[in-house]
Amino acid sequence: MTSIDVQDLTKEYGTRRAVDHLTFRVEPGRVTGFLGPNGAGKSTTMRLVLGLDRPTSGTAMVGGRAYPTLNEPLRHVGALLDAQAAHGSRTGRDHLRVLAASNRIPNRRVDAVLEETGLASVARRRVKTYSLGMRQRLGIAAALLGDPEVVMLDEPSNGLDPEGIIWIRELLGRLAEEGRTVLVSSHLMNETASFADHLVVLGRGRLLADTPMRAFIHARVEPRVRIRTTDAAALETALSRYGHDAVQHEDGHWSVRHARVDDIGRMAAEAGVTLLELAPEEGTLEQAYLDLTAGEAEFTAQPQEA
Repeated sequence: MTSIDVQDLTKEYGTRRAVDHLTFRVEPGRVTGFLGPNGAGKSTTMRLVLGLDRPTSGTAMVGGRAYPTLNEPLRHVGALLDAQAAHGSRTGRDHLRVLAASNRIPNRRVDAVLEETGLASVARRRVKTYSLGMRQRLGIAAALLGDPEVVMLDEPSNGLDPEGIIWIRELLGRLAEEGRTVLVSSHLMNETASFADHLVVLGRGRLLADTPMRAFIHARVEPRVRIRTTDAAALETALSRYGHDAVQHEDGHWSVRHARVDDIGRMAAEAGVTLLELAPEEGTLEQAYLDLTAGEAEFTAQPQEA
């Protein structure tokens, strides 16, 4: 199967280093989320993989080959970097037909991806009449046109309505299940958590993490148990007796740090404390991401003085 292999990749623009000795691999059969603050080097890295920029040093390969050396590249790699790239005066179908002809892809494949992306009914309209979400779907259709083994999408949910967001989640999952290599760049943490199996995280052009998503969250967000009771004093006494660190919140529930639901349930039963709620508080990708990248953002808003 085909992987994306980035090895000691560096890209400099004058005195600015956008990508700094970056090494990672995107494996087939899973969706890899590509994360990082603005200016982290994600878009530059994707452009280097696609041969749109030349690296200062290092390599970016697809299936062991540089993208510019691929014959009929749309059959190997499908990419969406800019949903506004389609010529506005062409129809959606003609835009895809031009791409198909350049890679010897049959027109029946054009009709297939228009149907798959929900654009069949507007295929003969000019692209300049498309909404942002429709342009996004057209860009995804172009990425899928050659039935490629590798799919690279930059912010694919941008401009999509709720139905479209559900559709893109299902599409990404299906592509991975088919054994394809899928790399998705996004700023939407909740969305990334819904589709990604693995994460590659950048900060100021450097690799910060290359890990399964659940492992990334568990390593950076402490486990907690959420509990609620009618007898706060008895609960606090029991928690203290068993050495648990707990915080009471304004709405009345408690968070117990570094605890498991089973342990807290047994403790409450032994102490005779009635619980109204007992549930794990799962860490989120957003919490873990912000913890990791707190000092890596190139552009941050400063708090205003009162």
